Amino acid sequence: MKIFVSVDMEGVSGLTDPEEMRAGGRGYERGCELMTGDANAAIRGAFGAGATSVVVTDSHSSGKNLRADLIDERCTLIRGPYKPMRMGEGLDATFDAAIYIGYHARAGTPDGVLNHTWMGREIRDLYLNGEIAGEIRLMAAYAGSLGVPVALVAGDEAACAEARDVLGDVETVAVKKGCDRYAAELIPPARAQQLIYEGTRRALENLADARPYTVTAPYTLGVDWASTSIARSCAYIPGVTLAGPRMTEFTTGDYEEIVGLLGVWSSIAGEVGCTGLHYG
Repeated sequence: MKIFVSVDMEGVSGLTDPEEMRAGGRGYERGCELMTGDANAAIRGAFGAGATSVVVTDSHSSGKNLRADLIDERCTLIRGPYKPMRMGEGLDATFDAAIYIGYHARAGTPDGVLNHTWMGREIRDLYLNGEIAGEIRLMAAYAGSLGVPVALVAGDEAACAEARDVLGDVETVAVKKGCDRYAAELIPPARAQQLIYEGTRRALENLADARPYTVTAPYTLGVDWASTSIARSCAYIPGVTLAGPRMTEFTTGDYEEIVGLLGVWSSIAGEVGCTGLHYG
């Protein structure tokens, strides 16, 4: 059994402050340790359920957050910036399941801890085939386009609720409950990581019941940007249309192009918006 684990940071146990997720910020180094701890819990659960191979990708910001010296030695780790498939880098049709750890709710979700969609300042909302989408829907659809089901999503309560809304009866593990965007009632990391381990093992032991999340092609990605200048700049990419003063759209039959374009748009928006590159 071959398992893919994508690890974001905003939904990691014990974390609530943006500084803890930004390189150089107060608490960042400890945040990386907690992120690695949550990842290791999922890796242990996967191997405990019979996995023979686990590939982990660092899906937050620069992609250099998971501690390579502390990650479970049985996995392989994909890290670094500008990965073509970003949060889905390394995933292909040979995997039996995908697991999403440290994920967060989409932009504007009430009590969603650190809620945003792909880029916290530049994107107001994102749409996939006309349906509002957060990173959970986006990446589940990418896995589904490859025939891979999402077995588990771990993050805050709002992220888990979003996962169930999108994926149905998927296994979820809530490691904190949002009080507002930057505050939460936390489960202490040691206990939260035990819950992730147990949830991962349970999900994979019942993998026969899981089904890929599928979106019917062609795929149309729409982005409601925070500014007209970002929208206009992104619309210069061939195939991208300006659908409104702050809205761009792109349609394709290949979902990899959706994920890849999000990365390109992030780079452009980071330059135009002067806020720096952020994804995941």
